[in-house]
Amino acid sequence: MPIVPDVPEHGGDQDDDQGTARPGGPRSYHDQNPSVQPYAAVPQNPEPMPDAPQPARSQPPQKKSAGRDLGAAIGVGVGLGVVIVASLFFVKAVFVGVVVVAVVVGLWELTERLEERKGIKAPLVPLAIGGAAMVVAGYARGAEGAWVAMALTALAVLVWRMTEPPEGYLRDVTAGLFAAFYVPFLATFVAMMLMADDGEWRVLVFLILTVVSDTGAYAVGWRFGRTKLAPRISPGKTREGLLGAVAFAMVAGALCTHFLIDDGTWWQGLLLGLAVAVSATLGDLGESMIKRDLGIKDMGTLLPGHGGIMDRLDSLLPTAPVAWLLLVVFVGSG
Repeated sequence: MPIVPDVPEHGGDQDDDQGTARPGGPRSYHDQNPSVQPYAAVPQNPEPMPDAPQPARSQPPQKKSAGRDLGAAIGVGVGLGVVIVASLFFVKAVFVGVVVVAVVVGLWELTERLEERKGIKAPLVPLAIGGAAMVVAGYARGAEGAWVAMALTALAVLVWRMTEPPEGYLRDVTAGLFAAFYVPFLATFVAMMLMADDGEWRVLVFLILTVVSDTGAYAVGWRFGRTKLAPRISPGKTREGLLGAVAFAMVAGALCTHFLIDDGTWWQGLLLGLAVAVSATLGDLGESMIKRDLGIKDMGTLLPGHGGIMDRLDSLLPTAPVAWLLLVVFVGSG
């Protein structure tokens, strides 16, 4: 999620009656059967036994928590948004540089966690160089340039790993190829969106819809979420949150496509918003699977309140090709 923390897990409300002592204490057999006389007088205020359990006091309902420093998350998110938008509308090449930096840092985080938690040594150097080349080639030459750069990066990963012992070769290069596709190749679609005459507006709409989708999922899930969406993958996500993401993204899509995209219409925005909400949710769940397999909460600690760069790219990366394709179908390549 780009600027909002994960949707928290929700539990049921506490029962205020449970664990509360009955007024006057427990009733005696004589109280229950007044016709039966007791054999001995019972003291009015008997001393409690030393080991007798004390009646539990009712606890106030626990407040829902986001699980993160929300203030820091919002502050960092706003700061990143300012940098991205400023570079996007100042010089397109500067924005491409921002994407390259995010890709390289994301690759570093992913390969570090793979080695720390699984002992997998995906070669970072060819991945970083090839990843940067992919983004630049996608911006300069389109899909053809991105595919060529991807193929050369894969070859470089295979050759680079040959300098190490053969043990674990297949494992390491497989992880390297996965990293090359998952981070830089998917990011090239952002650069390809930028190629159009109104490319900066297409990228802005893509970013807005992804952020709005994540925000809608967080807001609705935090307030109304009860039914788990995928408890084995991400216990905090709910079906109600997914509906919130879809509703928010479709409304934002209709508005953005109509007012910001050349020749765009509101109904195209509805479809675009729906697709973005679904792809962003799947992307978030996909990275949650990776983190659960690795046994970690966040991919990094670079961004206070967010985690690492990869924790912010999780919903953006798989959404980029979806947004690029639908915009090309709806309004052309520009």
